[in-house]
Amino acid sequence: MEGGRFRPLSASQTAEIIDGAYELLETTGFSEAPDFVKNHICEAGGEVREGRLLFPRELVEPLITSAPSGFVLCGREEKHDLDLSGHRVHLGTGGAAPMVIDVDTGEYRRSTLKDLYDAARLVDSLQHVHFLSRPLVAGDMPDEETLDVNTAYACLAGTTKHVATSASNASTARAVADLCFEIAGSPELFVQRPFLSFNVNHVTPPMRMSGDAMEVLLVAAERGIPAHCNVFSQVGASTPVNFGASIAQTLAEALAGMVFSWVVNPEAKVLCGPKPMIVDLRTGAMSGGGGEQALIMAAAAQVARELGLPNVSIAGASDSKIPDIQSGSEKALAVVLSAQAGSNLVTQACGMHAGLMGVSFESYLLDNDMLGSVMSSLRPLDTDDMQLEDIHFAVTEGTGHFLGDEATLVRMNSDFVYPDIADRTDFQSWEERNRPQQIDLARNEVKRRLIQDPLQLIPSAVDQQIRAKFDIRLGL
Repeated sequence: MEGGRFRPLSASQTAEIIDGAYELLETTGFSEAPDFVKNHICEAGGEVREGRLLFPRELVEPLITSAPSGFVLCGREEKHDLDLSGHRVHLGTGGAAPMVIDVDTGEYRRSTLKDLYDAARLVDSLQHVHFLSRPLVAGDMPDEETLDVNTAYACLAGTTKHVATSASNASTARAVADLCFEIAGSPELFVQRPFLSFNVNHVTPPMRMSGDAMEVLLVAAERGIPAHCNVFSQVGASTPVNFGASIAQTLAEALAGMVFSWVVNPEAKVLCGPKPMIVDLRTGAMSGGGGEQALIMAAAAQVARELGLPNVSIAGASDSKIPDIQSGSEKALAVVLSAQAGSNLVTQACGMHAGLMGVSFESYLLDNDMLGSVMSSLRPLDTDDMQLEDIHFAVTEGTGHFLGDEATLVRMNSDFVYPDIADRTDFQSWEERNRPQQIDLARNEVKRRLIQDPLQLIPSAVDQQIRAKFDIRLGL
């Protein structure tokens, strides 16, 4: 489905924000840029002035103009491929939460590698969740490389949908790349169909580069791994409180990573990830569920698409601690606006609670229904073949309704989305079933799905090779 019909910014506002981003890149630049980044950018036409790395407009603008306006992030099965051209919208997980809501006790606890694998298995079964961005942290891993490799493995073992994950530095990025090459069969086969991408937070706002993250971008560009150039700014804290200025700064920070990737490899597949996050200025805590968050993220997506860049947004970072009315309303508002604005990838769209601190498996099931409704709202209205003669016949000579019409039956499933958990039965039926609560239905369904024997998504022979090469901690 395509979005793009919601445009919170006027054409002049969009142009002003883009010009502001170019100006920040050219005149303010970045502190703490590693030497290897300075060397690449300066050789391409950048400069270092008073210790800050500057990106002149004549360097940046041609690279953006010549960049592909879309590309495909692949699943291991073609039916899960994500076309990022135009305003096409795909909804998925995300969050890197340190905690999970235990499905048996309902209590928050530290998340583990097994939890991550179970999350991937659930996502693999959910129709309206299109990709898996690593949603939680395996808190039982002993070091960065073990964490990064096992995170990628658990995700890829649990789903054939596209996986986005992270790497701590160049060394772990190369290890994750080697893992992907083993699964694909060779580096060349992986580059042909890249089924994993890196989430890279390459800038610490305001305008400071992260050396380790820039190393990951370097590895991604060199090895043909798509990368999300993400920047999580805090409006009123690490950016000005003015929404336009905040988007301009965050866009400039995201573009710096993209430009570096293109300088290293002109064919690099990179997504523009300006993600200005709202802060509750009364406390300083992130507030992912308000209307302001939904609006500014949609505006950031609009600006990225105006530049013709495939983009990624956050929407669904509810402040609610449990699956409740607050959770549903906050997620629906944010996801709808990002989707209608035409964001190509919407992460954190399901399952997340407590401002990205916790994951609920029950919410995956509940939010899947919500995401189906969001995607349905993107469907273009059909005014072709309105069949006015059929109306005349039905009301004058026919049955007086259209329930038995062939067209109704044909389009019953093609044009309508039906929920799995949400209850559309009548009141009496609900009463007769002892008033079931959706959270209970979702919890039972989670348990039913996870108790089943998992599919072997990585062939046994390949899995043995991987386990001989890497310290895989997940027992299957």
